[in-house]
Amino acid sequence: MQISVIQARDLSEAWFLCLSKTLKDGYDYLIQRGSYEGQHRRQLDLAVVEIKYPATRPIIPDVPQGIPAPTTMEYIDNYLPYLMTSHRAEGEQYTYGQYLEKQIAEVIRMYKEDGHNTNQAYMTVGEPKAIYLPDPPCLRGIDTRIKDNKLDFYVYFRSWDLWAGFPSNLAAIQLLKEYMASEIGVEDGELMAMSKGLHLYEYCWDLAKMVVNR
Repeated sequence: MQISVIQARDLSEAWFLCLSKTLKDGYDYLIQRGSYEGQHRRQLDLAVVEIKYPATRPIIPDVPQGIPAPTTMEYIDNYLPYLMTSHRAEGEQYTYGQYLEKQIAEVIRMYKEDGHNTNQAYMTVGEPKAIYLPDPPCLRGIDTRIKDNKLDFYVYFRSWDLWAGFPSNLAAIQLLKEYMASEIGVEDGELMAMSKGLHLYEYCWDLAKMVVNR
């Protein structure tokens, strides 16, 4: 197994570095089950991404002219309720917020009332029966820690679309982290992300190459 460690200043740089790493070191395989079944993915064995200053704006990639943007702030604003609240739109199998909404409030309470020195402030996404869904949750957990009066996040994705999912997910998660830090009364900290399924779908390989070789 090859463990890819990517260290970045901010969210935008993390996306660019992950694109380059996946194109260079990823392996290709035919998808037998899951999104885009029957097509190919290029995937890293295990990706560990450290983002030192995730609050740096802009929090979405600024791609070269002529290349379609992987996400927008308008999309992020609409995505936030999916991440933070239990409201579920018609046709949705689940939202991350249905699992996280109450846990967000409890983690804030835990840090404010019980103190910062704990390893129990972990938020779980999904449940055992989720494995039977046609498309189970990709984000599976957000762990937290307060150190030096800064709130850090540690997130895990079982499968992670690098082109569009990565920048959208991390931008929204960063906004969640900033909200929680403000509610707790601490500073915003680092963002760590890990996945054994960080990948590029075949349809965007050429787009990724254009970004990396700009």
